[in-house]
Amino acid sequence: MTIERFAPSPTGLLHLGHAYSALLAWDASGRFLLRIEDIDRPRCKPEFEQAIYDDLAWLGLSWPTPVMRQSDRQPAYNAALKKLINLDLCYPCNCTRKDITQAMSAPQEDVTYGPDGPIYPGTCQGRSMDEHTETDAIRLNMRKAIAEISRTLIYDEIGGKTPETIQISPEKLLSKVGDIVLARKDIGTSYHLSVVVDDADQGITHVTRGRDLISATPVHRLLQELLGLPTPIYRHHRLIRDENGKRLAKRYDAMAIRKYRDNGASPQDIREMVGL
Repeated sequence: MTIERFAPSPTGLLHLGHAYSALLAWDASGRFLLRIEDIDRPRCKPEFEQAIYDDLAWLGLSWPTPVMRQSDRQPAYNAALKKLINLDLCYPCNCTRKDITQAMSAPQEDVTYGPDGPIYPGTCQGRSMDEHTETDAIRLNMRKAIAEISRTLIYDEIGGKTPETIQISPEKLLSKVGDIVLARKDIGTSYHLSVVVDDADQGITHVTRGRDLISATPVHRLLQELLGLPTPIYRHHRLIRDENGKRLAKRYDAMAIRKYRDNGASPQDIREMVGL
């Protein structure tokens, strides 16, 4: 059975891009799951979570309850993080965004961007986890992680004319990903760590998400390998953009599903707007 999921964060109203992603997953699924990604607690609001349920139900989607909520799952993330720490693949980092920006602006540095912005220059790489304090984030030592798996990784991508097997070389992980954050100091996990743990625990077979997240897939594939987790089949769909060609964001309320609902649009109207 194909098991798909839609996993929004309740930090704003869902827009047309969310509708497209959720409907694609729904249409392709044998079983459709909803997950609330609310690890960033200060930005998550109960009214936005309720709006997610209301908008998706209005679109004609349904899902088993209770839904998985990431704020309830810190023990699972802690266990995954502990496994990576025990493999000696992690180190604490107390660099701020300003520190990283300044390091990357040095004349001898070439700035390369990965899934989380500029690739970390490795300032804290020599620190041991024995030095970890509550003010530190925890990063993955990419060079050690590559040595741990010592091979090219693959995953299956669908959505084009034919399915494609994507190869992720160790060189790409070093040059295009770098030492990613596994646990933020204020959250205790990260999007990358939590999403692979959640997908495995929910038995997700297919992941449908926008092309803006395609750069994160090598990270997720690596973490699946290190943690011994299954790898779903991925589909990274086109992005729904505004009239100026810009990618939609939650702060862009003009294309919020709620606004279309209030103006009398039907679920079929939404499908037609996003090209389904």
